This record gives sequence, structure tokens and C-alpha cells, in this order.
Amino acid sequence: MRLSNLVVPILLLSTFNAAIAAEVNVYSGRKEKLIKPLLDRFTEQTGIKTNLVTAKADKLLTRLKNEGRNTPADVFITVDAGRLYRAKDAGVFATLDSDVLKSSVPQHLRDPDAQWVGLSQRARVIFYAKDRVKPSELSTYEDLASDKWKRRVCIRGSDNIYNQSLVASMLAANGNNEAQKWANSLVQNMARPPKGGDRDQIKAAAAGQCDLAIANTYYYGAMLTNKKDSGQVKAAQSMGIFWPNQDSRGSHVNISGAGVTKHAKNPENALKLLEFLVSPESQKWYAEVNFEYPVIENAEISDLVKSWGEFKSDKVNLDVLGKNNAEAVRIMDRAGWK
Repeated sequence: MRLSNLVVPILLLSTFNAAIAAEVNVYSGRKEKLIKPLLDRFTEQTGIKTNLVTAKADKLLTRLKNEGRNTPADVFITVDAGRLYRAKDAGVFATLDSDVLKSSVPQHLRDPDAQWVGLSQRARVIFYAKDRVKPSELSTYEDLASDKWKRRVCIRGSDNIYNQSLVASMLAANGNNEAQKWANSLVQNMARPPKGGDRDQIKAAAAGQCDLAIANTYYYGAMLTNKKDSGQVKAAQSMGIFWPNQDSRGSHVNISGAGVTKHAKNPENALKLLEFLVSPESQKWYAEVNFEYPVIENAEISDLVKSWGEFKSDKVNLDVLGKNNAEAVRIMDRAGWK
């Protein structure tokens, strides 16, 4: 009798602890609508509850550092290899030990020290005004610095992490001196001082303020399918997409990515979530809903993304973009890139 009385409370305590453990806490620099549906699917399939906090990525990283061992976060999701590198450099990530991640995600889309893994790809390419530019006139990112594009290029500011990573990729490909020359000339070829986001660059080109716009592909997809703003649809339809550097290193790509936090209270659940996010099901969702490209091979993509054609992507390990970020910013500053 005494034994049975002892066993019941222990069993109840064990069940209670298991229930508490069946959760994972996520800090996400991506907007809720771009991650919550996948988290809900994860919960449906695994029974693991997800608790989501969204905010600006830099603010979340600061919060992670300040919380230290007391952080509730198990997973940190953000966009751009530059931000992932900052998180790694800040020491907020744990080492990922997952055969699933290693076998599913190509090496150049994973941190070489297994601190983070890519979840989706986005390409930063050239968009051209169909009525004023022929695709045959375009070739490479390097060519954007040529005199023929004088005051014809729209691109956002130097404080934008996407542009910093683009310059970091130029630095990796061509070295410091050539990257500096390129940035100097590109600034001279800007049609206007940088302002606004990627959609604003496409809209400006469509309106005739410039002939070329540099932007991420998923913004283009979002504009083409915008059901609330016909102006965005019309602007995007007047622009063509061009894949630079197809005869050399390939077009510049970046990622959204994630890592398990160093002080995660639910590390096993966190790893399960990352593995779920690189599954064919999740990768298909990214491609169809967000107009991004999968990080795994043979994943399905939307018909719209397919219509943009196949392209060769730059295979430089994206960790290099993070390492080059500081020098890339200096190059932009010296060039007068506002």
C-alpha cells in the first residue's frame, strides 16, 4: 500500500514534467505571418507547443545577449547571413548536431561551425524596365558600375543588411580594391539618393525614375500577387527579372536561417523544429507562400517562381558574407553610399 501511494505521485510528477517539456520557444526576426503557419503545423504533427515572439532581428539579438542564461528562447530565426553571423559572433548559438540538417541542407547554406542553418533562399538580382532596357544589355553585377548605367540605377541605402551582404559577396569574389572601385562607380550611377525598401526601388523604376532596380526576388513575387494594391501589380508587371553572373560565379543569394540558442531549456524540441523547417513540406510552403527558394534539392516551388526561370547561384559559403560585413560597410561609407 505504501509503495502504491509512492508510485502514483511520482508518475503524476513525471507526466507533469513531460507536459512542460513539450514546448519550444521561438524568437523570430521574421514577421508572424511568415513563420506562424509552419509552427502551427509543427505542433499538429508533433504535439510540441510553440511559443512565438516576433520583433526586429537586431532587437531580439540584443535581448538574447542581455537575457543570457535566463533567456526563455530555444530557437532564434532571422534573415540574412550577416545577421546570423552577428548572432554566432555574440555567442548566443549552440552547436547543431543533426544528421538531418547535414544531409538536407547544402554545405554553403550552413554555418561551417554548425551554429546555424539556412531555412530558405532569396536571390538579390537586377530588375529592368521592359520598355527601356533589353535583357541583352545586362550581364553582371560588376557591369552595373559601367558608364552606360549612369544615373539609371535604383537601390536602397547602405544601412540595409541585404546590400551589405551584396557588397560582401563582391568583396569575396573580387577583392577589396575592385569592390571599392565598383561601389564608387555604382554610387555615381544611382538615379537618386537611396530611399525606401526593395518594393520602392521597383516602383521607382516602373515610374521612370530609373531604369534598373536591385531587389530581392520575393518582393517581386509579393508585388505581382498583391490583391490590395493594383499599383504594385502594374509596377511589377512592367519590370523584367535578370539573373546576373550566369557565365561566372552565379547570382547572389542569401537566406533566412536559424539556430538553437546556447541556453535553450528545450534543446531537443528546438532541434526537432529546425529539422521540420527543412522538410519537403515546409520547404514547399516557403516557396509557394513567400516566393522564396528552398534550401533542399527537388523541393516544389510555385508556378510564379518557376516562370522566372532556372538560374545558377553563387556557392560561396554564406558565413563569408558575415565575416566580410564590417569591411563591406567601410567600402560603402568610403564610396559615399548613403
